Amino acid sequence: MKQTHLRTYEIKPNGNITFPVGTVLAVQNYSRKLGFDGIFGKHKGKGRSISALVEALISYRLTENQSISKASEWVNRPEVLKEFALREFEERTLFRVLEIVGVNKEEIMGDIQDRLFGLYNFEHTNINMDWTSFVLYGDKCKLGKYGYSRDHRPDKKQITVGLSEIASPVNVPIGLTVKPGNVNDQTHFKSTFNQVKHRLKEGSIVVYDKGGNSFDNNELVLKAKMKYLTGKKLNLSDDKRIKKFDKKQYRLIDKEDGVYGAKFVFPSRVDYFFFSEKLQKDNLAASIRRAERKFGEAKLLQECLDKNRKLPAKFRLRNELVEMTYSYQTKLKKLGEKAALAYIKKHSITGREGFFCLTSSEDLTLEQALCTYRKKDSIEKLINSLKNEIEIKPLRVWTENSIYGALIIGFLAQLILSLIKYEHQELKNTSLKFIKISLMNLTVTIEFLLNKAKRYIYSNFDPINELILSAKQAET
Repeated sequence: MKQTHLRTYEIKPNGNITFPVGTVLAVQNYSRKLGFDGIFGKHKGKGRSISALVEALISYRLTENQSISKASEWVNRPEVLKEFALREFEERTLFRVLEIVGVNKEEIMGDIQDRLFGLYNFEHTNINMDWTSFVLYGDKCKLGKYGYSRDHRPDKKQITVGLSEIASPVNVPIGLTVKPGNVNDQTHFKSTFNQVKHRLKEGSIVVYDKGGNSFDNNELVLKAKMKYLTGKKLNLSDDKRIKKFDKKQYRLIDKEDGVYGAKFVFPSRVDYFFFSEKLQKDNLAASIRRAERKFGEAKLLQECLDKNRKLPAKFRLRNELVEMTYSYQTKLKKLGEKAALAYIKKHSITGREGFFCLTSSEDLTLEQALCTYRKKDSIEKLINSLKNEIEIKPLRVWTENSIYGALIIGFLAQLILSLIKYEHQELKNTSLKFIKISLMNLTVTIEFLLNKAKRYIYSNFDPINELILSAKQAET
């Protein structure tokens, strides 16, 4: 009988293993550069090398990145242990590593900064700072508090994290601070700035958004003999500017986005007041969507009232220990749906759409102020990378020190990717996501032969991982 189809592959189990050697080699390279032995070794003298265990945790964070239990399984394969010069260990060993790192967090972060600024002659020390939150699963850790959730999970406790990075074109993270989940940006600002200020040159510009802007915080920057540029919340004096706004009296700064600006100089600061046609369209569209959502909620409530139905769960307080009655009255009956929708749209528009204001201790040009502040989006991308590429979240129920330790491991993983990008100009426009994937794709398969010999098969070379590893070989 003539064969017309290829047979299905017959797959037989074997003892061969594969792991991402590109990631491991890159992590080990930067471990040597940054001196992990010296940074971590002094905090654990006996037993297995803590620096090797940290390398293994970072490598796992940049690859499979599941639980600590899975990390233990991943590392505890003979050939992977051999890569890190480790002996087999118990799962709790990795938890102890996180505890040790967390207990010594301030000294470890200081040592990392010492190595960074000793190793690299950064062309400037202007910095961006920003703050975010991470959901915390469980109730045991005292850091976990309810607060404003950037992850849109107000039902979960969280922690807040402050990050500092050297601004463009360097874009290397240099600071990480952790606070309880109910600490706002203005309060968190002090510890984030104080952690890095001694590393910065006099006259450096510190850029942060309006969430961190306050008189005391701005003064803190000035006392350190530095300059600030920050966003400013619009107030009544800005509303007066808006009422008098005339494009003819403002200067066109960005033709593509239709950005107009004017400077207002005060004795202690300069305000940079802008109007953006593009931002106005975006703000108005968002206001309309918000109005339509509110109209939909009102319509749903009115239907429940008309039909005497139970209110949907999202409109009720869900707490078994609280008894309460609800009384709702919408304006739909009085206005009618068409008029009600027009009413809610009208009241959702504030008149501030498209306007924003920056303020600085430095007298910059409008172009300089806008360009410098726009480049702050690099730290927002850094936060996004920590959450979605390094995947720090979700943080499970651990001790306070373990959470600090896990965050520092994530920070180091992010730092290594940022340093790779900084050192290789060819990767300047390559996203950190693709650098991570490229390193992860470079794998080694260890084939166990019948005579107990081993064959190492390297696969999936590409221009990015070849560039990174060739630079490593040149250094050694």
